[in-house]
Amino acid sequence: MDYIRAFWRVFLREITTFGNHKVFYRLSLGLPILSFLFFVILFRSGVPRDIPIAILDQDHSALSRQLSRMLDATPSAQVAYHIEGLAEGEKMMKEGKIDAIVAIPRDMEKDIYSNRQAQVLAYINDINLTKNGLLNKDLQTAVHTFSSGVQIQTLVKKGLSEKEAYDQMMPVYFEKHVLFNPYINYGYYLVPCFMPVMLLIFTLLTTVFTIGVELKNGTAPQWFSTAEGHTLVALAGKLTPYTVIFFALCMLMNTLLFKFLGVPFNGNTTLFFISGLVFVLAYQAIGVAIIVLLSNLRLSLSIGGGYSVLAFTFSGLTFPFMAMDLPLRIAGYFFPLTYYVDIFIDQGMRGAPINYSMHYLGYMALFLLLPLLLQRRVRRVCTEPKFWGKL
Repeated sequence: MDYIRAFWRVFLREITTFGNHKVFYRLSLGLPILSFLFFVILFRSGVPRDIPIAILDQDHSALSRQLSRMLDATPSAQVAYHIEGLAEGEKMMKEGKIDAIVAIPRDMEKDIYSNRQAQVLAYINDINLTKNGLLNKDLQTAVHTFSSGVQIQTLVKKGLSEKEAYDQMMPVYFEKHVLFNPYINYGYYLVPCFMPVMLLIFTLLTTVFTIGVELKNGTAPQWFSTAEGHTLVALAGKLTPYTVIFFALCMLMNTLLFKFLGVPFNGNTTLFFISGLVFVLAYQAIGVAIIVLLSNLRLSLSIGGGYSVLAFTFSGLTFPFMAMDLPLRIAGYFFPLTYYVDIFIDQGMRGAPINYSMHYLGYMALFLLLPLLLQRRVRRVCTEPKFWGKL
């Protein structure tokens, strides 16, 4: 009962002092919600469409015009310019007006009807891997479809049926089934990592700030005495209001992802909710460790911000985790986001069995041991004046 009474005293003290610092409102409410809305608006379309390209038509024939129309009809490409030379196209690409040039050779139609190979060239801006991948895939598909259509027409004119012509042209048929993200939707791919990154940043920084303010203002002894000298009670009572806030924000984040952006959810709801709570608690535990070990508010905020941002790099979402060098893979294990992203993909999109995700949840829960291991350090920084008053 003493622990419960002490907990409520610390909890009520934190609720009472919450409004004394406007930073709390920004870090725990305003900025997280604004960042969520920003990513929802940014990735609302999901798939990049109508990326501008230029056509260099040196043939000016019926077939070249048909190929241009097919290129323009692809999902990712839009024929925005017809140019007269490669120099003009190169200038436009350097100016950022286009991302690809498709050069249709002179006498293409004549070569096709003479059973000679015609070569269509594409120059694609490879600086942006996303646009390059989409354009490369769609342009190749359009050209291959055009070429196949011409070959089928040629074989039909020789007396074959359309089916016979198709079978002769493609004796081996390759059928592809894209799982989990068939539309190549970047809302499904990036937002489920960007939003948790924003959540973890504000969770960690709020934790650092709420404890760091006590040290900076020299009020840590009052906070600690309110908990009647119980270290874990002091931490639990102070951080519980923010745990509730950030878990509610986690639920808001998931609502935006699954309801407004349409990210599929095929897994276990209970496990997903538990993983969200453990995710918040893990970054609160890390925040406690940073501020207690450094006992300097400004330095702790800087270190916490840097650590938070690195989480995206080591999550393995954009660059495959298994392809990283061993030291980088080891570094990735020290970020709870790595495990949360795995749970999100397994339970959200893949619909994997629960046992596939339980070990990720266990790894993430290990971070909750940090406050337990640092109890003596917490007591020391709260009771020794040399740790107070630092910016």
